[in-house]
Amino acid sequence: MDDPIIGIDLGTTYSAVAVVQDGQPQLLTRAGERLLPSVVGLSPQGQWLVGTPARNQFVFAPERTVRSVKRMMGAAERITLGRYSLTPPQISAFILHELKSIAEENLRCEVRRAVITVPAYFSDAQRQATRDAGEIAGLEVVRMIHEPTAAALAYGLNRAEDQLVLVYDLGGGTFDCSLIELVAGVVEVRASHGDTWLGGDDFDVRLAEHVARIFAERYAVDLRRDHYAMARLTRAAERAKIELSEHPFAWMREEFLAESGGKPLHLEYEVSRREFETLIRDLVQRTLDSVDRVLQDAGLSPRDLDRILLVGGSTRIPLVWQMLAEHTGIEPHMAIHPEEVVALGAAVQAAIIAGQPIDAVLVDVTPFSLGIEIATPMGSSVVPDIYRPIIRRNTAIPCTHEEVFRTVYPGQDTVEIVVYQGEHPVASHNRLLGRFRIEGLQPEVPGEPARVTVRFDMDINGQLRVQATDRKTGQHKAITVMATKERLSAEALNRAAAQMAAILAAQRVGVTPDACEMDEVAVILSRARRLLQNSRLDAEVTEQLQAKIDAIEQARYAGDRERLAKSLEELVDLLFEIEV
Repeated sequence: MDDPIIGIDLGTTYSAVAVVQDGQPQLLTRAGERLLPSVVGLSPQGQWLVGTPARNQFVFAPERTVRSVKRMMGAAERITLGRYSLTPPQISAFILHELKSIAEENLRCEVRRAVITVPAYFSDAQRQATRDAGEIAGLEVVRMIHEPTAAALAYGLNRAEDQLVLVYDLGGGTFDCSLIELVAGVVEVRASHGDTWLGGDDFDVRLAEHVARIFAERYAVDLRRDHYAMARLTRAAERAKIELSEHPFAWMREEFLAESGGKPLHLEYEVSRREFETLIRDLVQRTLDSVDRVLQDAGLSPRDLDRILLVGGSTRIPLVWQMLAEHTGIEPHMAIHPEEVVALGAAVQAAIIAGQPIDAVLVDVTPFSLGIEIATPMGSSVVPDIYRPIIRRNTAIPCTHEEVFRTVYPGQDTVEIVVYQGEHPVASHNRLLGRFRIEGLQPEVPGEPARVTVRFDMDINGQLRVQATDRKTGQHKAITVMATKERLSAEALNRAAAQMAAILAAQRVGVTPDACEMDEVAVILSRARRLLQNSRLDAEVTEQLQAKIDAIEQARYAGDRERLAKSLEELVDLLFEIEV
């Protein structure tokens, strides 16, 4: 397959990669494993672990393992694993790189481009962080689409009948609900709502904390104060949750979970499905509130729906199916594995972009209103901090909207355009996306306030361009909203990509027989040589850098893999010190 575009579901708990082959979307697997656990870890020996090995490590080394990093996307925080301090996009890049590797093994060619799904209710910062993760992993993210939309694409492929469908997507860490219309091959999103902090992870925590309380009553030992014990208990809770989807009872057993008075304490507790359902019922009810909000936004009722599609592994929980069916009066539909359908839909969108003959067109919506802060004269005073949406929530994208605004008073020649995302009538209570000034304004009529046209352009990926134009002179200023507070700068993004290449090269050199010839080694050396040309480096650092480069070259020439691995690791450490 020449220059393929893959579809990726970057999930909170599991991720997957797929392509369309012979007109049908197919999941790409490795060693029979269809889903990749979204877990990254650093072993005590310094080896990077992604997927199942990292997931297995979590129970005995939680401090060296990261789960549910998707919930951290868009946040300005760092994650410490061993000697490394990484951002959420860098951690996610490990997962994406592994999926890229799986695709390349299956397709037997290099993969450079991908469609990646995101929750419909992801903020701009979270979307940009996802795009950053793709770039760090060596992927051009040609499109980001909403997870429920991807699911509808997978379900709607080659279906002739028109349908009005509610996609209920309850995954490991996020919940989305979207109303989607399938008409003559067009997949149009009518409305979306959701919660990026609600999913199966929360069900696991509820059960783990419940059992921890019972354990404390029985043995007077609080497991919640022991990080390792809670990691094991949470893993046991997840296993029990899965078993309870098919059986009325499940045993939670963990030997040597704690100790008291020098004696080991074991966990052996049988949990019932009814007990588990009582613990999570209020969380499931929150998803139904989102269902009501989506239907209300579209001016519809459940009886207007043709069907409800279940997406996400947590929809296998019987209580979810039961409460949703009772609430809507419609029996939910699960014709495709709920954990796989999003990746399959992403593959369909990728095939459409690649020009494959697929009879489907996607029309998505923006999940939040986007607008600016305005001030309104009221009597003899001016009321500031008022939010005026320019693009309303659930507007189909791509789209262009513009409005005309007046300056507050005659003679005012400068205005600041402050861009927000959200629904609150008070501007500052929404999410600030960016700001810019336009100066030298002139009134169209002498003595009157100047007028400014504010234009919002949102592209198919949800990226927003805001432009302000003076009505009199035609001069304009514009910004592209990139959630600058959380997004990596271009320099930081390049540095993160180089660091990841260095990490992967250092690891592979130690385990791969022909690793001495790997391209990643050349990438690190190239980065180091560019730094040597930086006149701001002091003489001592320059000397150290040159010595490391020489050591690597000598080891490569001698074919000494052990010395090469050691020298490469030393260079990586030095690069971190210089660049961070």
